[in-house]
Amino acid sequence: MVSAARALESGFAVHALTVNYGQRHRVELDRAKSISEKLGLASHTEIALDLRAFGGSALTDDIDVPKSGVEDTIPVTYVPARNLVFLALTTACAEAKGARDMFIGVNALDYSGYPDCRPEFIESFAETARLGTKAGVEGSPITIHAPLQHMTKADIAKECARLGLDPAWSWSCYDPTTEGLPCGKCDSCRLRKKGFAEAGITDSTIYAD
Repeated sequence: MVSAARALESGFAVHALTVNYGQRHRVELDRAKSISEKLGLASHTEIALDLRAFGGSALTDDIDVPKSGVEDTIPVTYVPARNLVFLALTTACAEAKGARDMFIGVNALDYSGYPDCRPEFIESFAETARLGTKAGVEGSPITIHAPLQHMTKADIAKECARLGLDPAWSWSCYDPTTEGLPCGKCDSCRLRKKGFAEAGITDSTIYAD
């Protein structure tokens, strides 16, 4: 949400891509569509690519989502190569539309240690996209923007406020309750709440805990 708003602020026409990959927290699909409408994006496309066929993650398999706190190791909520897959799909979408700029909201500070959120991965993928696309080999490569990458969660919360966005529009929780509320205990909820607390900004989201 913040990344898209930043792109709009910079004068880009934003075409959003959402991937239904079989995630447990499917509410984020509805939120993505709603945010696209609220921000007045140029288009929003949702495609299905069911990663449950592979499993290997608490987000796509019958594995409990950890609730004990953020640890130093890569947690089981890591979805194998998810951002690699997402960026490949977005590159195809961008090239088909004639776009030359891609935005991704990854963050490498105050995060769960996912390897596909790191700056070196984004830089490496940009070179791969240059080599593997018609646009790239013809001298018009796609630029990947990761405006939140070096921001803390508190910085992102402040940016959300500066842009006039309602935090409750967005979704972070990996394990929503049966009532559709964020659990408040998974890594994503903990990092989100920590960021708003450190920023001194009220998160309008209602949590189960």
